[in-house]
Amino acid sequence: MELRILKYFLMVAKEENITKAAKSLYITQPTLSRQLAQLEEELGVKLFTRSNHKILLTEDGKFLQRRAREILYLTEKTKKELSYDNEIVAGEISIGCGEFLGMNELSKLLSEFQEKYPNVKFDIYSGTAEDIIYRIEHGFLDMGLVFDYINKEKYKFIRLKQIEEWGLLVRKNHKLASNKFIYPEEIKKESVIISKNKLIQNEFANWMGIPTEKLNVGATFTLVYNAAMMVKNGMGMAVCLKLENNFEDLKFIPFYKAAISKTILAWKPCLKYSVATEKFIKFIEEKRNATNF
Repeated sequence: MELRILKYFLMVAKEENITKAAKSLYITQPTLSRQLAQLEEELGVKLFTRSNHKILLTEDGKFLQRRAREILYLTEKTKKELSYDNEIVAGEISIGCGEFLGMNELSKLLSEFQEKYPNVKFDIYSGTAEDIIYRIEHGFLDMGLVFDYINKEKYKFIRLKQIEEWGLLVRKNHKLASNKFIYPEEIKKESVIISKNKLIQNEFANWMGIPTEKLNVGATFTLVYNAAMMVKNGMGMAVCLKLENNFEDLKFIPFYKAAISKTILAWKPCLKYSVATEKFIKFIEEKRNATNF
């Protein structure tokens, strides 16, 4: 399977039309049709369903679309990393990050490193812990800022100092808005908006003192901003971390006792990283050793 053919396939999937795709690729329509037919024959599956006006992906086609994007992304990333002169610290370091106060701490390190090596760029990817770990495992990210309770035996890491505080985001006219803290018994019967992350749901259920399956979940979210908009529009109250966001008409109230977490910046050991990434790993490890970071 050639990379060129995968690019052809993705263009057809995007345009949903052979003629338009061929025009964008600067090849003839018969040539493109023949290449797609050969690809289907090689893989032994049907990739498209065809009609008079559109060609749409089958389930196998959708699977190949995801994999083709991954293959081409990794190919391009590898070419870039190998093309940099080893004598010059340059390139791109990709880091996955959840929504944490610890990002402020990490950003200071990124800024300090970039002052030292101005030819290095950082690509910050926002996502859930599961998504970030998946992307680290499959080579799409070099490292990730995630909760401390992942399986750390598989990774090297540094632990950030910042404590992440859990609590409830409510409207300012909510009956609990005047509370200094939130206690489990106050919200056991209430519907909550909570992260899709199962580990977070388990931790919240443990704090509540109930089984996870007994949680009254009205909605789930990935990004806190989306949760805040649901709270603002009366959908309930959101279980989330304290952030520096100031949402109008909303208030964050911390949970009572033990509702804190820490984060780590993790990466896979024993991998061949780019010069820039190797330098950054050495930089943050030295900072940790020198300052008990």
